[in-house]
Amino acid sequence: MGHLPIRQVAYFCADVRAAARAHHALYGSGPFFVAANIPVARAVHRGVERLHDHSSAYGQWGDVMVEFVQQNNPGPSPFHDMYPEGSGRYGLHHVAVFVDDVDTALAEFAAQGAPTAMRAEMADGFVYAFADTTATLGHMTELYSPRPSLLGFYAMIADAAREGAPERDLITTIRLR
Repeated sequence: MGHLPIRQVAYFCADVRAAARAHHALYGSGPFFVAANIPVARAVHRGVERLHDHSSAYGQWGDVMVEFVQQNNPGPSPFHDMYPEGSGRYGLHHVAVFVDDVDTALAEFAAQGAPTAMRAEMADGFVYAFADTTATLGHMTELYSPRPSLLGFYAMIADAAREGAPERDLITTIRLR
């Protein structure tokens, strides 16, 4: 697999806005950009096509992006794989890495004992996936290719952190396509 630096650390939570505010208060991270009900065209979890309705808050935490994610619909998901539905448990869910090709990387992870938990596609063709690395690492690993729109999004988050934001602008709502 080569060297895959961590690009993002993500936590599963009940409320992305509350988690972002708490993280900011403790670590000074942010500002945060919240995307509600992120549109996923197709998601296959553990071999079954499923609804994957989630919301995320994205901010910068030092040199890495931090994400807080909540699941908006009931049912199986890579989030509920680690934190069972109704358990009230939340915490670190995944780290994200850039790969040249998501499907090739999924096959490589599977060959090393980390099966695919989910592969999802956005309406614009953007693909992301979760390799189940919980047995060896204690969390999932999210994979996606660093296409220009993604790199631009990462740059926007990092630039906002460098510029700083007044407390009243800690959280901005955005729309992902």
